[in-house]
Amino acid sequence: MLWRGSQALRRFSTGQVYFKNKLKLAVIGQSLFGQEVYNHLCKEGHRVVGVFTVPDKDGKADPLALAAEKDGTPVFKFPRWRVKGKTIKEVAEAYKSVGAELNVLPFCTQFIPMDIIDSPKHGSIIYHPSILPRHRGASAINWTLIMGDKKAGFSVFWADDGLDTGPILLQRSCDVEPNDTVDALYNRFLFPEGIKAMVEAVQLIADGKAPRIPQLEEGATYEGIQKKENAEISWDQSAEVLHNWIRGHDKVPGAWTEINGQMVTFYSSSLLKSSVPPGEPLEIKGAKKPGLVTKNGLVLFGNDGKALMVKNLQFEDGRMIPASQYFSAGETSVVELTPDEMKVAGTIKVIWAGILSNVPVIEDSTDFFKSGASSMDVVRLVEEIRQKCGGLQLQNEDVYMATKFADFIQKVVRRLRGEDGEAELVVDYVLKEVNEMTVKMPYQCFINGQFTDSEDGKTYDTINPTDGSTICKVAYASLVDVDKAVAAAKDAFENGEWGRMNARERGRLMYRLADLLEENQEELATIEALDSGAVYTLALKTHIGMSVQTFRYFAGWCDKIQGSTIPINQARPNRNLTFTKKEPLGVCAIIIPWNYPLMMLAWKSAACLAAGNTLVLKPAQVTPLTALKFAELSVKAGFPKGVINIIPGSGCIAGQRLSEHPDIRKLGFTGSTAIGKQIMKSCAVSNLKKVSLELGGKSPLIIFNDCELDKAVRMGMGAVFFNKGENCIAAGRLFVEESIHDEFVTRVVEEIKKMKIGDPLDRSTDHGPQNHQAHLEKLLQYCEAGVKEGATLVYGGRQVHRPGFFMEPTVFTDVEDHMYLAKEESFGPIMVISKFQNGDIDGVLQRANNTEYGLASGVFTRDISKAMYVSEKLEAGTVFVNTYNKTDVAAPFGGVKQSGFGKDLGEEALNEYLKTKTVTLEY
Repeated sequence: MLWRGSQALRRFSTGQVYFKNKLKLAVIGQSLFGQEVYNHLCKEGHRVVGVFTVPDKDGKADPLALAAEKDGTPVFKFPRWRVKGKTIKEVAEAYKSVGAELNVLPFCTQFIPMDIIDSPKHGSIIYHPSILPRHRGASAINWTLIMGDKKAGFSVFWADDGLDTGPILLQRSCDVEPNDTVDALYNRFLFPEGIKAMVEAVQLIADGKAPRIPQLEEGATYEGIQKKENAEISWDQSAEVLHNWIRGHDKVPGAWTEINGQMVTFYSSSLLKSSVPPGEPLEIKGAKKPGLVTKNGLVLFGNDGKALMVKNLQFEDGRMIPASQYFSAGETSVVELTPDEMKVAGTIKVIWAGILSNVPVIEDSTDFFKSGASSMDVVRLVEEIRQKCGGLQLQNEDVYMATKFADFIQKVVRRLRGEDGEAELVVDYVLKEVNEMTVKMPYQCFINGQFTDSEDGKTYDTINPTDGSTICKVAYASLVDVDKAVAAAKDAFENGEWGRMNARERGRLMYRLADLLEENQEELATIEALDSGAVYTLALKTHIGMSVQTFRYFAGWCDKIQGSTIPINQARPNRNLTFTKKEPLGVCAIIIPWNYPLMMLAWKSAACLAAGNTLVLKPAQVTPLTALKFAELSVKAGFPKGVINIIPGSGCIAGQRLSEHPDIRKLGFTGSTAIGKQIMKSCAVSNLKKVSLELGGKSPLIIFNDCELDKAVRMGMGAVFFNKGENCIAAGRLFVEESIHDEFVTRVVEEIKKMKIGDPLDRSTDHGPQNHQAHLEKLLQYCEAGVKEGATLVYGGRQVHRPGFFMEPTVFTDVEDHMYLAKEESFGPIMVISKFQNGDIDGVLQRANNTEYGLASGVFTRDISKAMYVSEKLEAGTVFVNTYNKTDVAAPFGGVKQSGFGKDLGEEALNEYLKTKTVTLEY
């Protein structure tokens, strides 16, 4: 008895469902929505005493009937409830026999008589997919979109003898996205939230808390059922009205028009926010202006001069094609299947047979939809193929585009071979003739494998620092765009082929991407010169060259990431095995600076991808173009959609959202210390996401009198002026031993005078423009502060008198430890020199370490013992001895103190993007 009592108590105390009031329900309706409402009501402990649904269609039972029959719930399938306005006696008797206390109508196409509606103790509640009293009637979702409503939603109301006029029990609403279709709105909100709301409504009734709020007639509308015959497009309207009409009929019944004498139905409409791409004219009956068949789709024009684009077309015979292929439709030849492909086709035939259970034999001519399949069966088909065909990822559109079995298999085979048109990336380039080549630059957000305008259509200008001219307008990512990119990365990690891909295949894709970067290095270096002001020869060797090396290095790591086995204390007589696994984190965010746009992207994203993560990367607002070109090359390399996402825009919007986003598990940032602190705070408050930060620096370079002076001068200049001084590890302060100080300064000035300042695309240029106007102004203010504090301006300190953002290489001496120049980073071509007494090694070390930064440092001396002592005492993540700026992809890079934490490059960088799992088993 004691055991029985404890079991009963456990059951009673762990499931809160047993404390709630419960009802006996009759569920009246049909469809997958009805099935899910039924399942959830049962899980909540309500007793469904009867299910009343429609008869089987073509031998196939409705999903609601299938679920109820499986549970042993009484199921009644009536073709109708009344004849000539009177309730059928047998139907009424069957209904009353179950003794329901409440009727629940989640989705019902039949007319239910009022004596049935009013029969239960609590009456009847109905789900309606609009915010009543607006859009009463059977096509409510369609009319929500057709009328251009900004809000959509649903109502659960008490049934009365009117048409959707009963008192409101509860309502929920959501925003309508600009390109929502009926299916999109239903699947995103009306379906999942509607199920929850129906269950909530039933519980409110059970608890005696359900309101009855009378519907107002003010604002009430009623629209009839939309049918094919009244879905024809009327062309003399604005682009937005045309778009709303088309998407409001997508997928059923389908908005149509007449083209070349036949009915053509339009699907997948979107407003065109960018410029109209070139295309081939297509005459459309009734349209004042011909459409344009472009590589992206069919462009249509409203009477307001604005445009929209349609992606898919369907002909009268049911055949659906991409709109971009209108003039080439029917040219595709039939492909012969290999033995492996025939096995896949056999598996898919079994899947079709399972869905189309009413069809005796699946033949080549079997049409998926004409055999009774619904839109939810499309979702099931795509998911089953993904699960049973090695992760083959199809889209719902693929089913609509090939409804007959033979056509569908052809599409699948082409997808397997990489021949399917879906795989072709559509890029709307900005073209420039420069550097003896045509440079093709993407300018849109790159989300889920596609280039797309920002959600709100906003753009900004990216500027050429050489002359201050606008290169192009670039998409300005909104919060919605960030969320879309994160969702795409999350889906790619959790459900896509990337998450199932073996490590060696991942490495193969990264090697291929490195090859493509190398093959396109001249174009990438040209874009880098245009967008960031980098000298072309330097961009070619360092910006692009090291990016290639980085991807090749980490590609080699993909199949070498290993855990370890750990001997532990055995609890005899049992034996245990303990081991660790290194696993990817999930979705990672990467925010990069503007000084090395592509190289900083490579340093972080290569390690991130090698570890198996997906990423959302925000390039610096002022230098987005090589990151977007990289996105294009990643598609050509074969990276699955969603693995890499690039969102240009501002740090305060896109960057802040990334640091706060709950689905991001790691954020890697390179930038200022102040912003790094804010990011770290946001990452902690949001979801404690892992963070690595490479922040500001004030790197000391100590030059002793026993150095090789020619080398010290040459490399000291490189330590400061490399990449125009826009270098995170630039020597922010030089300490030169007193006995060689004056000669060192003299030689430096002599060498500066030989430097050629000019166009970064000129192969003889040594020194290009600063990255952007605001930075140039900051550098000039930095120099003014130095002069005011008493430092000696030996050379430069001024803007070069020519178009663009050029600054003279600058040298300050007599810089004392308390001065602004001695403490703060310039991030520009400004050499700050301080003198130290001969032989005072510990004194200069104390001065060098008297900073909150600790990114890099350097020492020049012929005395190896002195070099080792100094390198040990310097508080920095990197110490260069008799060299500078010598970074390598295999050597870890990162700072200490307020220069950040975490490493880029080398094996250590992988650990920034991995987590360790410990597994212990007994055997």
